Amino acid sequence: MLIDIFSEVQNPKPWNGDHEHRRILQMLEQARLADEMGYGCWWQVEHHGAEEFSLSSAPELMLTAISQHTNRIRIGHSAVLAPGRFNHPIRAAERGAMLDHLSEGRLEFGLTRSTIPEWRLFNIEPAEARAQTQEAFEMIPRMWTEERFSYTSDTYRIDDVAIGPKPFQKPHPPLWQAAASPASFEEAGRRGVGVLGTTLWEALPRVRSMIELYRAAVRQCERPVGAFVNDRIAFFTFVHCADTDAEAVRNGAAAAAAWYTVRALTFFEAKRQFMDMAARQQALLAAADGGGLTGEFLRAEQAAAAPPNHAQICIGRILAGEHVSDDEIFDALRDQDSLIVGSPETCRKKLRVYAELGIDRLMCFHQVGHLEHDAVLRSIRLIGELIPEFAGS
Repeated sequence: MLIDIFSEVQNPKPWNGDHEHRRILQMLEQARLADEMGYGCWWQVEHHGAEEFSLSSAPELMLTAISQHTNRIRIGHSAVLAPGRFNHPIRAAERGAMLDHLSEGRLEFGLTRSTIPEWRLFNIEPAEARAQTQEAFEMIPRMWTEERFSYTSDTYRIDDVAIGPKPFQKPHPPLWQAAASPASFEEAGRRGVGVLGTTLWEALPRVRSMIELYRAAVRQCERPVGAFVNDRIAFFTFVHCADTDAEAVRNGAAAAAAWYTVRALTFFEAKRQFMDMAARQQALLAAADGGGLTGEFLRAEQAAAAPPNHAQICIGRILAGEHVSDDEIFDALRDQDSLIVGSPETCRKKLRVYAELGIDRLMCFHQVGHLEHDAVLRSIRLIGELIPEFAGS
């Protein structure tokens, strides 16, 4: 299992002075340390209108800067928002190829549909987002590998255009898809692209089942959207390592995990998303063909019929508008191993559990909430010292 690093450039209030500039410079310092410590890839998200939740509105620029401040670490765009009002596929292909050159072939390139608040901000019809994401997956690898490119659909009309530059990596950088539901895990597998998931708010037995779903789907991929199948699995989770378990808690790990949980559920309008996802899953279960691999996955979950665990109950209470204490949120997530917090020995044990799930790349989410920059740097260093132990996992 490779150990990576994941960043949203979080910038929690209260703000003062040059808070944005300071936070951006801190990201560069953290990336330089991650490169020095041997992390596999620096993954940067794309969010818009996220206020304190994320400053990462121009990740291609942040990743370009990181590529010039580092020598070895790979550069992960996780992920380009694929509907055309966010990023026209031509612009996404051009920027991705240029970043691949500037990093001398270190780019990992992801795509995703995004979510309700960002669709609303860019006047994107939710019903169009899925189809436009599929089109981007089909178009961008062709733009990278064909001398001249043509494409016609209800959305795009491109006639015999030379699109450049071509990427440094041949035939093109590895392709990924950010995914949060069983259906999107199957979708990524059938496209033949790597999957980027999260363990936050998911019990590890369900993470294992999602991995098995993806593996089954990618085995059935006969026509990958790219020039090759990338069958890698990456998950991100909150990671905070300190010299002792007690110090990790004193540093504010519980408050950081709770802050992120509440802000993420709020920013992504999770209550509506859960309702939409439930409707899509019911449609899959009712489909004449049984709903494919996702239908099988959902029926197996229904048969198990496990009562909600503490973390699911906490999330439900938050979505209902109830205040849940930082300690209770943290304890609920820790009890289901949704995060990795503690001393190097504690983190080593938890990392081993993740490796045994079959995860290929663990994206460590170090800079979260109000954690102090020095504590984040210390966490990056301590986890970095464990990296050689997992290189052959």
